[in-house]
Amino acid sequence: MLASFHKGNRERLYAMLPENSLLVLFSGEEQRKTNDEFWPFYADRSFVYLTGIAQKESVLLCMRESGSSWTERLYLLPSDPMAERWTGRRLTMQEAEEKSGIRDIRPISAFSADFHTLAAGGHYSLPSGHYQNLWLDLYKASPNDGEKPADRFLNQAQRQYPYLKIGNANALLRRLRLIKQPCEIEAMRKAESITREGILAMMRASKPGMWEYQYKAEFDRALGQFSPDGPAFPSIISSGENNFCIHYYSYIGQAQDGDMILNDVGAQWDNVMTDVSRGFPCNGRFTDRQRRLWECVLATSNHMFGRIKPGFPMAEVDAEIRRYNADRLVEAGALDKAEHIGRLMWHGGAHHVGWDVHDVVERPETVAPGMVFCIDVGVYHEEWGIGFRLEDNLLVTETGCENLSAAIPRTVEDIEAVMRKG
Repeated sequence: MLASFHKGNRERLYAMLPENSLLVLFSGEEQRKTNDEFWPFYADRSFVYLTGIAQKESVLLCMRESGSSWTERLYLLPSDPMAERWTGRRLTMQEAEEKSGIRDIRPISAFSADFHTLAAGGHYSLPSGHYQNLWLDLYKASPNDGEKPADRFLNQAQRQYPYLKIGNANALLRRLRLIKQPCEIEAMRKAESITREGILAMMRASKPGMWEYQYKAEFDRALGQFSPDGPAFPSIISSGENNFCIHYYSYIGQAQDGDMILNDVGAQWDNVMTDVSRGFPCNGRFTDRQRRLWECVLATSNHMFGRIKPGFPMAEVDAEIRRYNADRLVEAGALDKAEHIGRLMWHGGAHHVGWDVHDVVERPETVAPGMVFCIDVGVYHEEWGIGFRLEDNLLVTETGCENLSAAIPRTVEDIEAVMRKG
């Protein structure tokens, strides 16, 4: 992404802030794995979306004064030859400016004093230039989640500057990230093409007796030919009975002749992610029951790509997937009554995708051009021993929608043809 993309995102965010506001956003910190080892650093996705910076312990500060003017600063870890000898180069100030488009870049050690200078007088009815609001990205998926830098900074600010009114920038960021810009869609197309190579590699290598970790190795090797980024998220690859664990990460099962291989995988490109699922028989030939179930989910997926267009109710996406698939499964003799669909469909059929695999966006009432979300049709028939899902990425256009992952084999005939060639 160009610096102009990140700069435009920031300007749209700043325009949402009320006057006399301070905005503080954090890139995040390393998480300790064990003893003297840390997990690979993973920057806060909204921070990267706004700045292009994926370096630990970085801070974005925006000051919006009265009269709608705003200024911004970026705080970074300074150069440290000894630390960089162990963990790699840090961005220089010039490199950070080129990536972000932010001109005022300072060492992270200056942040606390700078913030105090800005915030210290905000409890009086003071003229232009003094601040009464503090905006932070405050979100926890679960109340039990650990504290992040924003949580700790909130606690500190409430003690030291109790007169500052706290605003949650997370809601604003979700609104921004909902509609994808052309450069994001182009990055997703590239990620789709890389994902295709990974799935094809697994299909071509597949045979009875192959271990799940070997399928994963095929996928990872294919992605490794394009960039060091690798998978967008931990790959879900399973066989046989393991397919009935929706989020399965063990990779310890061995595919038996007649098993379906479930894979829920994706690549990333330029920080934008994709999320695709394809089921296929490990021996390359669908059984009658496998084919019947696959044709149901394929018909359901195709139906949704023919139905969705701007104005379609977002809540109806999942509801219509379930209704339509239930009818197809009854027709195929796989389900006794449509109202029993919950026996075979265990999860939702749609989620937004982009800078996160389950993208952090404001849930819309209706779909609109530029939105990207998954059409995810899963069937888990324990009595038949068959479980898989067909998941594609849908881009809403001005007049309808496009399947961004359509080039990845979807039909029985196309999947079997790929696997025959090996």
